[in-house]
Amino acid sequence: MPVTLVVGGQWGDEGKAKIIDYLARDADVVVRYQGGANAGHTVVVDGERFAFHLVPSGILYPRVTCVLGGGMVIDPVALVREIDGLVARGVDVGGRIRVSAQAHLVMPYHVRLDHASEARKGRECIGTTGKGIAPAYADKAARDGIRMADLQRKRADLEALVRERVREKNRLLRAMGVAGVSAQRVVADLLTARRRLSPLIMDTRPFLWDAVESGRDVLCEGAQGTFLDIDHGTYPFVTSSSASAGGAAIGTGLPPSAFKRVIGIFKAYCTRVGNGPFPSEDHGPEGNLLRDLGNEYGTTTGRPRRCGWFDAVAARTSVRLNGITDIALTKLDVLDALAHIKVCAAYRVGQRELDYFPADVADLSGVKPRYESFPGWKTPAVAGASMPSRALAYVRALEERVGCRIALVSLGPERSAVVQVRRARSSHEGTRRARRRPSA
Repeated sequence: MPVTLVVGGQWGDEGKAKIIDYLARDADVVVRYQGGANAGHTVVVDGERFAFHLVPSGILYPRVTCVLGGGMVIDPVALVREIDGLVARGVDVGGRIRVSAQAHLVMPYHVRLDHASEARKGRECIGTTGKGIAPAYADKAARDGIRMADLQRKRADLEALVRERVREKNRLLRAMGVAGVSAQRVVADLLTARRRLSPLIMDTRPFLWDAVESGRDVLCEGAQGTFLDIDHGTYPFVTSSSASAGGAAIGTGLPPSAFKRVIGIFKAYCTRVGNGPFPSEDHGPEGNLLRDLGNEYGTTTGRPRRCGWFDAVAARTSVRLNGITDIALTKLDVLDALAHIKVCAAYRVGQRELDYFPADVADLSGVKPRYESFPGWKTPAVAGASMPSRALAYVRALEERVGCRIALVSLGPERSAVVQVRRARSSHEGTRRARRRPSA
């Protein structure tokens, strides 16, 4: 059975968990392929809010097996804490979590290095979550990391490896003017986590291959969003992993040919956390209103999100980059109260117009958004009721400007507040061409 991939189409925080939860009703396996505890996925079920950082949100369905893929970087202590929190709330996780032996560990020295690096950059900082993600991926690329597989070594070998890494990183921390970490404490905490996690660790690739070949329904989820991708995002203001669709094959071990349906998640407006370019950001009262109406504060950090209007230029690029076959549009209900709604249809650069998203942030620095305005509907858009005609017209206008069908619309935080407005695209259909070709 073809694999379904869910990817964030903007700068993250698009509401992926809500759509993953909706799709997981029919899934057998949900697998996360990249990122770490810097992700924050929120699901509301019967008024109860669940915030996920490492465990795929499909865990709320008793029949679903959840896989933490090899492309992730995992804080083992945070993972144990998250699992314990789910169990305390009555979620039966027994035998339903598999952790890839290839996943790398986020260690306490990574967290300290992350904070020290941001502090040294001052006003030029990236605006990270401070969870140690970039230093962990840096160690992975330098072939200097510790993997989940290492937790299954003999205790003496694991302790020796950890103490050696702590000595190396403490020298670096001291050179940065920061106190090191206690090797004894790091080892003790890791051994405690190992006792809990060791039964969950496995080579998850054969498990996933077998799941696909036996016709089970596999759903892959990413963290962050396309324009935070390490290669295709607004570098250097990005995350440290491949958050776009291309990262799914590497982060899971599934072949690229397995992915036949790619669902891109987009908000009906745009938000971003941290520093970096954001062409359609609204710095005035309307941006503040979007933040208040949408409760736009980070699940992981609590930081207020930067808010602005839907960026069709970025969205068109995202659709083509990810091979998105269907769009799920979230938070349309946030726009209910607005009299007028803007959409960035193109970028102006001097006398020229661009309708694609530049690869270099230097090229983004001088762009000015060209907006189109749409009338608001001033009527609640509620699941189970007919969508206000102007709301539906707005959805259709976004489809036309982005060049991809919108199949699902989310009208609130609850699990039930999802409306299917078009049939799902079949796997053999390609994405529709955007309305205009990129300018020269």
